[in-house]
Amino acid sequence: ADQKSTILVEKRGRIAIWTMNQPRKLNPLNVASLSRMSEVFAQAAADREVEAVVLTGAGRYFSAGADFTDVGVQPSFNLS
Repeated sequence: ADQKSTILVEKRGRIAIWTMNQPRKLNPLNVASLSRMSEVFAQAAADREVEAVVLTGAGRYFSAGADFTDVGVQPSFNLS
């Protein structure tokens, strides 16, 4: 997924709604999504109309949590 599509941004009045948009991967917090989140935080901070931010996830799950496999970090435990 390209970086901009990892978190979708919508404004409803004075509320910014951010949707983590990688439902097939359970909306992981990875390098692309964290980079995008940093970008949209800066945009929201600069927007005087935004008074609140709602963070949500597309699909059935909000987020599976951190996924840093794209930078070569593997879990240090085995669940099998």
